Amino acid sequence: MNSLPPCWPKGQACPNECAASLYEREIYNRAPMHGPWAGWRMAGRELVSPDGDRITPERLRGLVWRLRAEARRDAARAAREKRIGAPVFIRTD
Repeated sequence: MNSLPPCWPKGQACPNECAASLYEREIYNRAPMHGPWAGWRMAGRELVSPDGDRITPERLRGLVWRLRAEARRDAARAAREKRIGAPVFIRTD
């Protein structure tokens, strides 16, 4: 496998910014992130925060699953409480 982009002749300095960014992305998995993801980066198969915290795809998938499960649980509780209604207290004095 050729590790250089096709527009980058062997034995020469990087010819342009496009070739350099392609090289960084393909070889080192370094891709700039923009907008709300600015400062984050990819390192191998991990997402790295600006503070240096790392998260794997499996861990991220688990966190999303947990958030969805909690939302389903909360929706079921709300439906159950709506169906049962609020307790009514009758004064007998």
